[in-house]
Amino acid sequence: MSCILFLTGCVKNELTVYKGSVVEFDAATWNANSSGLTYPMMTRVPTLNGATATSAASLTRATTSVSLRVNLVGAQRSKATTFNYVVASESTAVAGTHYTALSGTGTIPAFSSFGTVTITFINPGVASTTARDLVLQLVNSADINVSTNYAKVGLRISQL
Repeated sequence: MSCILFLTGCVKNELTVYKGSVVEFDAATWNANSSGLTYPMMTRVPTLNGATATSAASLTRATTSVSLRVNLVGAQRSKATTFNYVVASESTAVAGTHYTALSGTGTIPAFSSFGTVTITFINPGVASTTARDLVLQLVNSADINVSTNYAKVGLRISQL
């Protein structure tokens, strides 16, 4: 005696659509040297629209300024989105000595997916073998939350 069993079913394929919105530092910083850290530490001048190459100029006290891209993950908004950031406690760079004080806020324009944080460096004029780290961390605001995995990035500023 043999038995033949046919099973059929119909599963509706539903697309998974992310409906939330968060901000994060751009992927160009993710491949930065981060030995032993839980966040990337940039040693090169970052590129806004692509990965930062190992041939890019080093971050030094003579670097005038850099811009870091902040991404909006989710649907673009019809009004500007304000995001907040702080200088993290791991920082060894000092505002007014190694960089110009930062505003702590940035904006992603309406109908855009990107904003920037620009850091202006100050050359203290004294060479040192000790690099200074400036670590920035995105923080939740009334307007938008932060992606926990990509909320922090460091800039290692050579003092040579």
